[in-house]
Amino acid sequence: MPDIQFAPVPPRNVPPPDAPEWLKAIFRFLAKLFEPLGRFLGHNWHTIEIVLAVLAVIGALWIAGTLLWRLWESRTPQTAAPATPIIDRAVALALLEDADALAAEGRFGEAARLLLQRSVHHIATTRPEWLNPSSTAREIGAIPGLPGNAKQAFGVIAREVERSLYALRALAAEDWQRARAAYTDFALAELAPSGLGGAR
Repeated sequence: MPDIQFAPVPPRNVPPPDAPEWLKAIFRFLAKLFEPLGRFLGHNWHTIEIVLAVLAVIGALWIAGTLLWRLWESRTPQTAAPATPIIDRAVALALLEDADALAAEGRFGEAARLLLQRSVHHIATTRPEWLNPSSTAREIGAIPGLPGNAKQAFGVIAREVERSLYALRALAAEDWQRARAAYTDFALAELAPSGLGGAR
């Protein structure tokens, strides 16, 4: 409709604005600065490609070797550190005296509970990062870092205490003897039960 539309106006040939002289000077400086590098890359690009490929292969081999080594370490059983007492001898002797006094009165359940509570206290004192306020006796006995003999002994003590608390069955002298011997192994593995004054 020529009464309301017009033919397109041809674009004017406007020259782009010229860059300021200071910007041209910077470009000339950068061109001179990087010209040797560009020339070097252009003439030696094939060699650079080979070097980059070799470095990439070395990096891939290093990563693969690191992963394989970690996998091997995780599958290789670690040598256990020498067992060390986790409780002082005098403390163990004092506790056994208190527990033996309860057992001498026929209070075998209370004596076993005393051993369990002190055993938990020993672990909390020696390795506090292993425990939290909600830790149960079974969870403590399954701590991976707990030495094997201590783990087994702690399990015996906890089992006797659970039996007296939840099975509503009073512990007998034989049950107490098992818990006492287990505590001896747990507290100081190198001490024989007889070296701790014997059971009462």
